[in-house]
Amino acid sequence: MIAEGVGTAFLLAAIVGSGIMAERLSGGNIALALLCNSTATGAILVVLIAVFGQISGAHLNPAVTLAVAVKHEIGTAVAIGYVLAQVVGAVVGTWAAHVMFDESVLQVSTTARAGYGLWLAEALATFGLILTIFGTRRWKADMVPLTVGLYIASAYWFTASTSFANPAVTIARTITNSFAGIHPAHAPAFIVSQLIGALAGALFCWFIFATRARK
Repeated sequence: MIAEGVGTAFLLAAIVGSGIMAERLSGGNIALALLCNSTATGAILVVLIAVFGQISGAHLNPAVTLAVAVKHEIGTAVAIGYVLAQVVGAVVGTWAAHVMFDESVLQVSTTARAGYGLWLAEALATFGLILTIFGTRRWKADMVPLTVGLYIASAYWFTASTSFANPAVTIARTITNSFAGIHPAHAPAFIVSQLIGALAGALFCWFIFATRARK
């Protein structure tokens, strides 16, 4: 649980911190800022999963924890502990980013992110993340850190929502009024979409890999 909390804190420090840095240095070029933000996020995921993968599994994401729990790989009590640690770590990481960049620690996002297209994007982004994790773990487990980092960096660009794909990240991004923020009123729909995507991804992986195993 400590690994999940610390790992998620570093993840949010990277997401929010690189967003602030990119916004300051990009001169108003949103595409350049997003490129910087997505590169930093993908890179830190490779590192964090490699570091914490053998300790906690490096979920760093309640949606991933849900998918793993559905497969009965961890118990309910552990799953709840992971989720609490992830959310707390995400909040701490966001506040740490604010302090590093001399921003007000306590903030509330005003960035609107709502609509059916964004909700579908979150469901698909999370579905793809679960497929990436379970698929790589089954066939090439040592590649999980790299494939997850590459997937998220890519999903920043091919999804309309810029691929939050993580309820803890979504919650933490409501408390930063920076490039990475999301209005608190719009977060619940994102989280519901992410959980639906995670469950659908877990079921799809069970179906397709079980079919392969039977053959």
